[in-house]
Amino acid sequence: MPTDRLTRFQRFETNLIGALGAPAIDALCRTITWKVEGDHYFDEVLRSGRVPIVTVWHGRILPVIWYFRGRGVVVMASENFDGQWIARIIERLGNRTVAGSTSHGGSRALISMKREIERGAPAAFALDGPRGPARVAQPGAVWLAGATGSPLLPVHAEASRSWTVNSWDRTMVPKPFSTVALVIGPPLPIIDASDHRLADVLNANEKGARQMLT
Repeated sequence: MPTDRLTRFQRFETNLIGALGAPAIDALCRTITWKVEGDHYFDEVLRSGRVPIVTVWHGRILPVIWYFRGRGVVVMASENFDGQWIARIIERLGNRTVAGSTSHGGSRALISMKREIERGAPAAFALDGPRGPARVAQPGAVWLAGATGSPLLPVHAEASRSWTVNSWDRTMVPKPFSTVALVIGPPLPIIDASDHRLADVLNANEKGARQMLT
C-alpha cells in the first residue's frame, strides 16, 4: 500500500529498490542451507480456523520475509522512505503491506490489519520496529492478537555467517551459502496487553536457533 507522504520521485525510488532488491534477496536466500524448527505451526493455526500473527525482532526480518514469501501475509510498514522500499520488497515476494508505524499512522494501520485478519489474511509484525529501541516489544502485536483472537507466532532466525548492518536494530544479512537456523515457536494466545511472554519466547527461540548452528 503506497503512501502519499513520499514525493513522486521517492515513490519511483522505492519501486526501483523493490524491483532490484526482491530478486537479489531471493537469489541470496536460495543459496542458503535452511534448518527450520516448528514450520508446521503456521499451517496448523490456519487449519484451526484462525490466522497467525507472525512476530519477529526487526533485526531478523530479512530471512523471515523470504521464508514466509508467497503466503499473502499482511505486514505493517513505516510510511517513511525506508519503510516503503522495504514494503515494495515484501510485496514483490508475494505478501502485502499496510502503511503505518508506532510513531505515525499506527492506529489506522492496526485497524486495517485487524480487518485483513478478520477476512482471513495472516499478519506479521516487527515487534520492536520501526525505530526501536531494539528488542523492546511494542504493544501493537499484542493489541492485534487481543482484538482478533488470533495467536502470535514467535519467529527467530540466526545465520552461521552474516553481515551486520550499522543500524539501530543491527540487521542481520546472511552471507551466501551460509546456514540459517529458523525457529518458529508454538502459537501463543495473548490474554491482555500486560502479557510479556512474547519477548521471553523470542529470546528462547534465539537460544534454540544458535544451538541448531553448533
